[in-house]
Amino acid sequence: MSPSKGRRSPSEGGRGAAAPGASGTGEPRALLTPALMARVRQIQIRTHKLVNTGLSGGYRSTFRGQGIEFEEVRPYQPGDEVRAIDWNVTARTGEPYIKSYREERQLTIHLCVDTSLELDFATFGETKRDAASEVAALISFVGIRHQDRIGLTLFGREPGLHLGPGRQSRHVLRMIREIQAAPITPGPSSLKDLLEGQEATLHKRSMVFVISDFSGVGADGSERGDRGWVEALSRLSRRHDVIAIRLVDRFEEELPATGIVRLARMEDGAVRDIDGRKPRVREAWAKAASARKEALAAVFRQARTEWIDMRTDGDLGAPLVRFFRQRVQGPRGGQGGVQSGGGKAR
Repeated sequence: MSPSKGRRSPSEGGRGAAAPGASGTGEPRALLTPALMARVRQIQIRTHKLVNTGLSGGYRSTFRGQGIEFEEVRPYQPGDEVRAIDWNVTARTGEPYIKSYREERQLTIHLCVDTSLELDFATFGETKRDAASEVAALISFVGIRHQDRIGLTLFGREPGLHLGPGRQSRHVLRMIREIQAAPITPGPSSLKDLLEGQEATLHKRSMVFVISDFSGVGADGSERGDRGWVEALSRLSRRHDVIAIRLVDRFEEELPATGIVRLARMEDGAVRDIDGRKPRVREAWAKAASARKEALAAVFRQARTEWIDMRTDGDLGAPLVRFFRQRVQGPRGGQGGVQSGGGKAR
């Protein structure tokens, strides 16, 4: 349950026109309106400076490509690795030949963004959906700067729009538009369905960012009583680099001591009142939030998945920079996560 701050629909502000999309996607396009265009432009401006500074260098140091590709068979030269000899060609020609390979430097990155009703929530700072748009923009713009390909999958209670990978600025701008304009899906998102869908469709090793508030995961680590999402995450992490980004509103961790707070459950509208003036109430609130957070961390460690916690009331780029630095210094595998605090300066 959470108090909600109203969010203006992307369709407000005029009739608008269909947004151009990536050729060949066959997907419906977000309706372009003055309000939506202004918001996308705002996100583009806010992310531009960070992409041009420390984030870009940290990104390339962190993500170097996903392996090696066969390049050619060529004559053996002194100093070449003996184990690289192609014995079939050598036997056929009577001269030693080796297989040469080159490092695959380009990445394919898939952004999976939650568009369920809970993401249209804010008490301090921006809504989680706006934060998700900004984080997706940061990753995407720095990715295409390094010629990497970025794809998008929106998910909620049911599978949403999917855009295949692209590496042009207009492709990234469309991705931001689609996140902002995605229909609000009632009910909690299904992580299990998302992860199983990614497992079935991603054949080449990729980077997968899951951007969500993970509000459907309880203190026992299950998704509404079902731990199937944990197994799906583990399988996906064995084949791909999976990074979970959890968006957190300040209210969810710190109950304000301002008096009676009315909470409304987004799924069914059920309400109840709590008294934030009582220290024991605030303490219980913080304890419950900590239990949910630790349950998620335990799942990510079990699945060997890295994760980043982001507060929506502060600088969203700083946790990404810290994550990139931490990833360079330590091994991959969900052995730790990056956390952020709230406030205007961090």
